[in-house]
Amino acid sequence: MIYELEDTSKVTELFGGWEETLIWSCLQKVMGKVFVTDTDAPLSAMAFVGCFAFVAGKPDKELVLGKPDGFVIMVPQNDAWSSLIEECYPAAKKRTRYAIKKDTKFDVSFLEKTVAGLPEGYELKKIDSGIYDLCLTDPVTYDFVSAFGDKDKYLELGRGMVILKDGRFVSGASSYTRYKEGIEIEVDTVPEERRKGLAMIVCSALILECLREGLYPSWDAQNMNSVRMAEKLGYEFSHEYTAYEVAPECRTH
Repeated sequence: MIYELEDTSKVTELFGGWEETLIWSCLQKVMGKVFVTDTDAPLSAMAFVGCFAFVAGKPDKELVLGKPDGFVIMVPQNDAWSSLIEECYPAAKKRTRYAIKKDTKFDVSFLEKTVAGLPEGYELKKIDSGIYDLCLTDPVTYDFVSAFGDKDKYLELGRGMVILKDGRFVSGASSYTRYKEGIEIEVDTVPEERRKGLAMIVCSALILECLREGLYPSWDAQNMNSVRMAEKLGYEFSHEYTAYEVAPECRTH
């Protein structure tokens, strides 16, 4: 059987050396859950938050098959876990994602100059109670806040900025997740407003907000376009890694 682990310190070593803030969110019990098949002396574990599941330790078929319902991005710790995921979910889509280093020293003046370049007719705003509600109405922005479960938790732990045009969302950057020391950034822009530098502006604004609060704005890239944007903002590429999209027909974003 699959159990939610309350004492996450029991699996800290299983995830040791894995520099992934979504895992830290679960281990720190800020948000997300850790699942195991043995709560006393777990040899394997799944850290789950948002739609991401990170599996570590001794490969466990029961754990892989016991993933949460719906669309899940499963990230294996090693090749043995990859083989097990492929065995359990032969229709899963294998993807390459791109890890970004987590020790960035940002050029604050560059970020401030970027934010100052907001075009006329556009409005930069923090995600507050009203903007939170607006985010829930659009699949493009739903993930900006959804992993937190409710408005109160997002307003307490989450951080986000959006750009509005005529009162309508056109670009935004928000905390997909939160861990004690920082956030994991998610960014998106509506198709008709892309290639105008809006994503750079809104990400710069969010990074500056994090720096003012002493939070680290972590970045993980789904594709090379995301890597290139991260590098423009001052981040450095770390390495590629494999992820599996399981039940993609259930994806809502």
